[in-house]
Amino acid sequence: MPEFPWGAGAATGIGSLPGTDIAEAQRIVLGELPGLPHLPELPERGPGADMIGRTAGFLVELPVQVYAGRWQIASRPGTDLRRTADLLERDLDQLTEQADGYSGPLKIQAAGPWTLAANLDLPIGGRMLRDPGAVRDLTASLAEGLRRHVADVRKRVPGATVLLQLDEPSLPTVLAGQVPTESGLSAYRKVDGPDAASRLRTVVEAVDTPVIVHCCAPEVPLQVIRDARAAAVAFDLSLFKDLDPLGEAIEAGLGIFAGAAPTRAVAGRRPESKQIADRVRTLWQRLGFPAARLPGQVVITPACGLAGAPMGYARALLKACAEAGRRIAEV
Repeated sequence: MPEFPWGAGAATGIGSLPGTDIAEAQRIVLGELPGLPHLPELPERGPGADMIGRTAGFLVELPVQVYAGRWQIASRPGTDLRRTADLLERDLDQLTEQADGYSGPLKIQAAGPWTLAANLDLPIGGRMLRDPGAVRDLTASLAEGLRRHVADVRKRVPGATVLLQLDEPSLPTVLAGQVPTESGLSAYRKVDGPDAASRLRTVVEAVDTPVIVHCCAPEVPLQVIRDARAAAVAFDLSLFKDLDPLGEAIEAGLGIFAGAAPTRAVAGRRPESKQIADRVRTLWQRLGFPAARLPGQVVITPACGLAGAPMGYARALLKACAEAGRRIAEV
């Protein structure tokens, strides 16, 4: 079995949390997820804290701005980009302060190149996805920006093994040719699997750190993710139907971030670690792998981000994920 850059029975969050207080969010993550904490994202803070704006802030020599409620490529840096950079700097300062002395795996997140291309507009209108040359330039810019970001986090938390999560919720629709144009009357071209994997691999190779590709949509493209040489895939367990490709990916050594904890709060019910652990164990048994292999290859996570959950529930859910990880490590 391959070596993974996290401990047995690890648990982590997907990224987003509710609220606007980064100091509180970072305390919660470090407190509840001591084995594999992550840099929290707080999209409620507005433009620049959202997934697309936050990631667009990493682009090198491709400034962005908000126009008509959407992010687009701009001719020069402006106030939107400065706000994005300021929010990220605050987040990193909190990480530096609160993770002082930390040693172990630490996860950071950014949108992947295909989700960025499907949601970022060209200056002349339309998504960047419409222009293969623009997608190539975007990918190269993102790869360099994320390489610098990873290096910065390593300097700030020198004891950490940095893991990069690329969020790709739009990847299945990109592959299927189902990303709608501005008019909504047609869709952008279908991208084939090898091309999709090639762009992802550009980022994976540039950052020189283990990469997890997260896709909480149905029909996770496991072959594309494997061909991109990602270290792991993160997905919503409730949306996964076809187990054969998953079994092949696990056999090939792909790490699994299993989204086994529901993100929707139910009145009067708290997350239960036993149920979360049992869901993961049941999947593993159906796949037919040895129980001893489970704790090292699988990381337990919420099904997706927690920005829309009440803070109390989000905290309880992260704690339950960590307890579920300890349960599966007891095998």
